[in-house]
Order: sequence, then C-alpha cells, then structure tokens
Amino acid sequence: MTTLVTDPTAARPNAAAGRRKPIRLVDTSLRDGNQSLWGATGLTTGMVEAVGPLLDQVGYEAIDFTSSTNLSMGVKWHNENPWERISRMRAVMPNTPLSAITTGMRFMSWEKASETVMRMALRLMAHHGLRRLQIAEPMNDVESLLRVAQWAKEEGIEQIVAAVTFTESPVHTDESYSRNIKAYTASSYVDSVYVKDPGGLLTVERTRQLIPGVRDAAGEKTLELHSHCTTGAASHLYLVAAELGVDVLHTGLGPLSNGTAQPGLENLVGNLDALGIPVQADRDAAAAAADILYSIAKSQNLPAGAPTEYDLSFHVHQVPGGMMGTLKRQLGELRMLEQLPAVIEETGRVRADLGYPIMVTPFSQFVGSQALMNVLAAQSGQERYSRIPDEVVRFVLGHFGTPEGEIAPEVLEKVSALPRARELDKKLPEPTLAELHEEYARRFGRQLPEEELLLRMVLPQDQVDSMLAAGPAPRWSPTGTTGQGAPVTTIAEFIRAAHELPRWKYLAVNRGTERVELRRNTTGGTQ
Repeated sequence: MTTLVTDPTAARPNAAAGRRKPIRLVDTSLRDGNQSLWGATGLTTGMVEAVGPLLDQVGYEAIDFTSSTNLSMGVKWHNENPWERISRMRAVMPNTPLSAITTGMRFMSWEKASETVMRMALRLMAHHGLRRLQIAEPMNDVESLLRVAQWAKEEGIEQIVAAVTFTESPVHTDESYSRNIKAYTASSYVDSVYVKDPGGLLTVERTRQLIPGVRDAAGEKTLELHSHCTTGAASHLYLVAAELGVDVLHTGLGPLSNGTAQPGLENLVGNLDALGIPVQADRDAAAAAADILYSIAKSQNLPAGAPTEYDLSFHVHQVPGGMMGTLKRQLGELRMLEQLPAVIEETGRVRADLGYPIMVTPFSQFVGSQALMNVLAAQSGQERYSRIPDEVVRFVLGHFGTPEGEIAPEVLEKVSALPRARELDKKLPEPTLAELHEEYARRFGRQLPEEELLLRMVLPQDQVDSMLAAGPAPRWSPTGTTGQGAPVTTIAEFIRAAHELPRWKYLAVNRGTERVELRRNTTGGTQ
C-alpha cells in the first residue's frame, strides 16, 4: 500500500492539506457499480475473485462488496451460491475488509424480515468473511438502524457504518440529518458514519451547506461520503467534501465508475493532487485491477460507465443509480424501453403521493414498480393506482415505518378498500429459528444447513434448486471461465493460487521480460 502525497508544486495547493490525514477510499465497483451500470447481473463469482487480489493491494478502507440484491441476482442469473462468493473473495482479499450494505430489516425479499431472519443473514455473512456492514435505514429511522447495528455486532460483524440517507423534499432538513449523525455517534454499536446520496442529488453548493454540520456532529468518528454521478456533479462535490473534512470517499474503478455509479478513482486522485490533498492508494495496483475489469466488460459485451453531463432533471424524479439500471433492464425484458421517460416522470408523482419516501432500496423499487403499473394502466385506459403491488400496500399500511410526509388521501382510500390490504395487515407470530428448522426439515425430508435454509425462505425454490445443482462457480480469465483446477494464466490467478499454497515465504515467476514476485508478510497477506 502506498500513501501518495502530491507534488508541492501542484496547481491550487491547499494550505490545510499538510495538516490533514490522507483521504481514504472505499471501492464500490463490485457492488454499486455492478448494480448501477450492469443491473446487478454483470459480475460472477469467478470475475470478482479474479480482480480481488489486485484490489487488496490498493489500500482501500473497505470494498463495498455486496448486498442482498447482488447476492440474490447471482443466484437468479448465474446459479451461484452467495455464501461461496463471499468465502472465495475473502480468501483472495485477506487484508481489506469486505463490506455489505443493508437497508435495515430486509434480506433478499421485499418483505420486512423478522429478527430471526435478519440475525441469520448477518451471522452467515460474518461467518463467510464479511467484516463490515453499511446500514442505510430507508426512513432514516434511528431506533431501527441502531437495533440492526446491535444485532450485527452480536452476530460477528466487526465494523458498523451508519448512514444518513440524503434526499430532497419539502419535509427533509439538514437539522434532521445532523441530529441522526449525533445519535449514531453516541452509540457504542456504530464505528463510522456516512452520508449516502443514492440519487446523486448533492450539488457543490448543497455540499457546502450540509457537510460542515454533519462533520461537526460526527465528532472524532470517521465520516464517509457516498454519491452517484447521475446528475454529473459528484466528481466536483467530492473535492469540496474532501476540503471540508470528509475522511473517506466512495469511488468506482475503470468501467464500473461514472455513469450512474460513483466517480472513478483514476480521475479523483488526479484532482486531489491538483488541490494538494493527500490520498491513500496504490495507483499501480488500481490500474492493474481496472485492466481486469475492462477485460471483463469486453468479454461480456458490457458498457463501461462514462462521464455524465450536468442534468438537473434527476432532482425532480430522484431515481437512484442502482434503480435506474434495474428499471432499464426490466423495461428491456418487457420490450418497453421507450417508455422509460414516462415511467421516470410518473415516479416523481408517485413519490409525492406516498409522502416523499427516500429513494433508496427498497422504497425506490416500490415507487418505481407503482409508477410502471400506472403507466401501463394509462396505456390501457385505466386510472392511476388501478393496480397496487403488495409492497406498496404494506408501505401505505405502515409496515415499513412512517414517512416524513403525508400519504395522499386518494391513495389511502384506494388501499383501504382493497381486500388484499386486510389480508396483508394480519399480524402473525414470528417463528423461532428452531421452528423454522423443524418446518423446512418436514418439507424437504432432511435437516437444512442455515445457508440453504435462509435462501429457501427468501427466494423461489426453483432458483435455489438450480443453484445447488450447478455446484461451485467456475473461475474466470480473459480467455473464458475455467474449472477450479485450471492452470494459472493471469497475474490475478497467480496471486490467488499463491494464497492457497501452504507455508511459503517467497514466490517468483518469470515470463519473457516480465517478472512477478510475491513475499508473504507477517500478517499472512502478500506483497
């Protein structure tokens, strides 16, 4: 890992730079980049495993590695075991914490999860190698977030990062954001705090207003910032945030940056250089990792993220980057991609009708689904809200908490009149873990391990069956996927294979004029 300090002759030197610690980075390529740009379907276990050893050398604060959405899409699209993906990535990244993001009481299913399910999910993620959890409670509900933070610590997660999720609405204020940050900072279960801007709604001016109060509220705890390039502002406001005392910035890499994802590391570090702000990163390792990601994009015919022109239309509908990618994929599957502008416009109207929920998972998906149904209804001559999905019914009934704004009376009336609303509002006792094991053992005629039990509880059974039948995920190389015992053909595979060898201290490989050397350090990693 290299700590890079800018040339003192760099343009626009920042006088305060010499007095501050280097900016640290969190990589978002494998989770947010994959979701925002490739619909959460582009990357396989073999692909993330191939780039992992190089990412481990960059010196990231953490890798924003996965979420329940990413894990479930791996099962659905690639027949891949999510626990295997975490374990294999942890094996090739011993030094950098792998992080998951959760929106609170939810795992894979859109339904609100019970404490039993949430604890099981947290326990399994920790067991298979996730060390860090980012919690972005979709209502900015402090009590709910701290409850999940406590469970995560008790189930083995080492680091908890609590978010205030930024949005624009008539009912959200900077005072409420700072108040939440203070509550998180006071909790023994929270290690760091961050501002999460899923819609890319922050501007330079808004950053200057928001960050000083949040920085003060965070006190001595690490403050992170996560935004999206959706409106074209993030690359600039990241620099402003760095000047205002943010400690950690969330960045993408290579083809999994820009677009609706995060600013790219490559351009960001150059701009920090120009401002005289030190940054912690090994640029050679980052460049090598970006090369592998570009190879993956080329091999799968996936588009690379590109810089975005400044676009204020997102401040109206507030569709976040991850949802935009998913919405495009869904409309493409329906052969209705030309309806995207109409769905986006309707999204802004639905959000206002539902009391201005923050456009973050799962609420952004609820709003997007209702908007799509309303557009389809209009095409067939029906009125808005003639069809309401169960998730929106539950939201209106208050199953996910109380939104900051008021729900439109006509929507309340339509939901109250639905027979389905009465069915969904029935409160059933939550089964214990022992009861769940007993129920599924009867159903399948055998005792299920927790890993399989959880997946069968939250995913369609045919998807879990196909995943189990598929076996271990194949490795990946630029020449195609390979079996578990395939020969080493890339530097990343060489590093991964080296980790699997016992009791070595030094390895070197010569190939023509190229030479790769590895030395095991005292912590068990490689250099």
